[in-house]
Amino acid sequence: MSNPNAGYDVVILGGGSGGYACAFRAAELGMSVALIEKDKVGGTCLHRGCIPTKALLHAGEVADTTREAGQFGVEAEFKGVDMGAVNKYKDGIVSGLYKGVQGLFKAHKVEVINGYGKLTGPNTIEVDGRTVTGKNIVLASGSYSKSLPNIEIDGERFITSEHALNLDKVPEKAIVIGGGVIGVEFASAWRSLGAEVEIVEGLPRLIAAEDADSSKQLERSFRKRGIKFHTGKFFEKAEATADGVRITLPGGKTVEGDVALVAVGRGPNTEGMGYEQVGVEMDRGFVLTDEHLRTNVAGVYAAGDIVPGVQLAHRGFAQGIHIAEHIAGLEPAPIDEKGIPRVTFTEPEVASVGYNEDEAQEKWGKDKIKSYKLSLAANGKSGILKTQGFVKMVSVEDGPIVGVHMVGARISEQIGEGELIYNWEAYADDVAKLIHMHPTQNEALGEAAMALAGKPLHVHD
Repeated sequence: MSNPNAGYDVVILGGGSGGYACAFRAAELGMSVALIEKDKVGGTCLHRGCIPTKALLHAGEVADTTREAGQFGVEAEFKGVDMGAVNKYKDGIVSGLYKGVQGLFKAHKVEVINGYGKLTGPNTIEVDGRTVTGKNIVLASGSYSKSLPNIEIDGERFITSEHALNLDKVPEKAIVIGGGVIGVEFASAWRSLGAEVEIVEGLPRLIAAEDADSSKQLERSFRKRGIKFHTGKFFEKAEATADGVRITLPGGKTVEGDVALVAVGRGPNTEGMGYEQVGVEMDRGFVLTDEHLRTNVAGVYAAGDIVPGVQLAHRGFAQGIHIAEHIAGLEPAPIDEKGIPRVTFTEPEVASVGYNEDEAQEKWGKDKIKSYKLSLAANGKSGILKTQGFVKMVSVEDGPIVGVHMVGARISEQIGEGELIYNWEAYADDVAKLIHMHPTQNEALGEAAMALAGKPLHVHD
């Protein structure tokens, strides 16, 4: 049982997405809350992840639009990229949002304790010599950029995403080790800003966690943009050279550049934080929880990147809110991990929710799964934007839609409806009956559902 005599109702270790969402919701529900953070509140997403990377990607989009302005009948001259100005723009966005989050802590009357926290008991966290007690403890210590045993990150030639966000110039030739979300997003941004880019990925395809059709479309688009990639090849050697880096692939082929981004995922930031010593069950550094984010230690919860699953800020938000409501006795429904939307913000963007087609066939049986892929060539707004891609829906025969997958410029803005379709267990015919605004990319979801329901409008088989 948790300690009823503890000082705060909730003490949270970590001020990232999961931590501060839990803090705000708990405060709204009338609880006393303290949050411990050794750096800035807002976490990786705000300061070193989601926000600055998307600002960098948008700067790249502006550069591409300027280069291609003639396609739209607009006369424009592209003179290059000033990374100092790009960084100023990026940092300004982060700074503004950081001030907003700080204001929310004050508005919710959440006490922020700055310092390095360590779990010392089921109800206690030590912060730089001070013991903070709580009836409930929430572990939300976030994640870090992983490297590989044979690569030394020096911040100059071999870099992580944190270093990449603060480069003072665009690399002439960048090598990206890892073809997951982080790797392909930086590859896309750097290419738009003028770099030559080459990706090395050990798995058979880029963004291998996504639907196979989404991977193929992204790879096709990357080839068209001049982004090179090697898939199904784990490198044999990575070394610094006199003026850059060299990666040796199987068979002796080498790839050279002036910088190498190591983008092989993020690890849970749990080492040395006292979790195991207090008895919290762990697996390879991750904290194990039940469906309500409770650990095996009574009164101790966990949220965000340290909990096994997709490492996304909005997942952290949802988990933090869930924990606060569970502590308050509101009995929130467990979070369906498959119902969390996913976006890769490349050019073109890749968005999805639910099961990909292979997963659905494995779960329900190949003969029970139907799918329809609608090319964006059939969508007027996509033609206006000059983007290629598709909307794909996966459904169970005589059952609901269990997966929505999309590729295209700005297509991420449409994943919200995909989330509703999946989480509300809508059938293709249900979605087909809805009226989708014309001309929009959102209309493509309606068209795909109509085709899946057997009544296509602007397409034919």
